[in-house]
Amino acid sequence: MTPRRPGVDGLLLVTAIAAVSTSAPLIREAAAPALTIAFWRTTMGAVATSPVAWRQRRPLVRHERRLVVAAGVVLAAHFATWISSLSYTSVASAVTLVSTQPVWAAFASRAPVHRRVWLGIGVAMAGAVAVTGVDVSVSGRAVFGDVLALVGGALAAVYVTIGAEARKTVPTASYTAGCYAVAAASLLAAGLVGRVDLVPHRAATWGWLVAITVGPQLLGHSVINAVLQRIDAVVVSVSILFEIVGASLLAWWWFGEAPPSGIYAAAVLLAAGVVLVVSASRRATMALE
Repeated sequence: MTPRRPGVDGLLLVTAIAAVSTSAPLIREAAAPALTIAFWRTTMGAVATSPVAWRQRRPLVRHERRLVVAAGVVLAAHFATWISSLSYTSVASAVTLVSTQPVWAAFASRAPVHRRVWLGIGVAMAGAVAVTGVDVSVSGRAVFGDVLALVGGALAAVYVTIGAEARKTVPTASYTAGCYAVAAASLLAAGLVGRVDLVPHRAATWGWLVAITVGPQLLGHSVINAVLQRIDAVVVSVSILFEIVGASLLAWWWFGEAPPSGIYAAAVLLAAGVVLVVSASRRATMALE
């Protein structure tokens, strides 16, 4: 059994949340098609993590390979739907709907979910709505974007759940490099089928893609993959909701967009929701020991 490191893992999770909070501002600056951004962030991520995976030289058994492939395909679909949704609906709607990830993660969990966990998820989701508001449009284009964001949230939960299962035995570097490589290959195929120009023509776009890879991809997703070996997937999914607060504050500093009026109440609700979920998960773990 992997030893618990609550202090270290908590710090790593905070680092990952801060990193993924930069995703939306960086994507806006990149100004490239969704599949292009998704393809290059996973490709660069695979290249960056492959040397570490190679040094480990730990062959994966069939079951582990299947999990890595499944996680990679789901990650590709998550990026494709979530990033694309921002082109069809408002940021508020997209963020609210993709933030349903903890609910989907709880449904996908193999272990029974305690009612206190559901309470924590509800409180955290209330915090998410307090930040973004309920801004679901009735236009056909916006509804399509809303559906993409909702699917993106469900896919994110499936990705984290598969990752938690794989990380029980698969080393972090092997899982991360393999997952990113599969995601990149899937996005490449989607881009070719959709006839999307996957090669940016502006030097600035390449710079932003590198920033997206270093920040949200490596310091965000890769660190999350590491802590999934010791932290429950539902806890991780709820904690990632703090990305909403982080992204809102970054948009305020970066683009001069004033944060929503509910930002402070949302931060309190998110914190309360995380505390409820974490405490309930710890009680369940202690009851099993």
